[in-house]
Amino acid sequence: MQVHIVTIFPEMFPAPLGAGIVGRAQEAGLAAVHVHDLRGFTHDRRRTTDGSPFGGGPGMVMRPEPLFEAVESLKLPEGAPIVALTPQGAPFRQADAERLAAEEVVTLLCGRYEGVDERVMAELATERLSIGDYVLSGGELAAMVVVDAILRLLPGALGHAPHGEAIADDSFTSGLLQYPQYTRPAEYRGMSVPDVLLSGDHAAVERWRRNEALRRTLERRPELLAQATLSDEDRKELRKLGWRDA
Repeated sequence: MQVHIVTIFPEMFPAPLGAGIVGRAQEAGLAAVHVHDLRGFTHDRRRTTDGSPFGGGPGMVMRPEPLFEAVESLKLPEGAPIVALTPQGAPFRQADAERLAAEEVVTLLCGRYEGVDERVMAELATERLSIGDYVLSGGELAAMVVVDAILRLLPGALGHAPHGEAIADDSFTSGLLQYPQYTRPAEYRGMSVPDVLLSGDHAAVERWRRNEALRRTLERRPELLAQATLSDEDRKELRKLGWRDA
């Protein structure tokens, strides 16, 4: 998989792209992340990437020429997603990460300043994504989030378990928040691991985990239940917890 990141701050990326799962995925040859300096596609001595907004107003707006030329230089395959990272984008969800992870090439455009010329958004970007309802100084941190979410889904990236098994119970992948996790010691400062996890009864463990995922989702993100795939047993458990099935 090839990921291209277009930014005016390429120096922000080496550390996060070289560490953890993202770094290991690249070392293993599962993916290559290329960071492109947008200033290399400017045509003036000051390497200007922004200008004052037409019609007046505060701040500066990223110019279209460098962004168009940067993307054109990549020779992307037809239909490859070009993602503009912007607070005005659709919320970035696990389903988006799974969709993008299935692509051979993904390009991420990092906005800055007051915004990006709308011609970039309308004619160059194929979609807009936002990582949350807040405003960052630029799209670079958002790009790091998206890259991490995508690359960890690549087969072999997690390394410690079969691919499907490793991610199947992730929060949001299953449609629910993940169940509580415990490890050694079994008792710590008077806090004990639930007995069922020590029982060796795999069926009981799986049911406990499912019920805890349901409980946690109901308590913390109840809106997720509307889209989750729920069995009759799940619904029965949720009703015991006070859920009212719409």
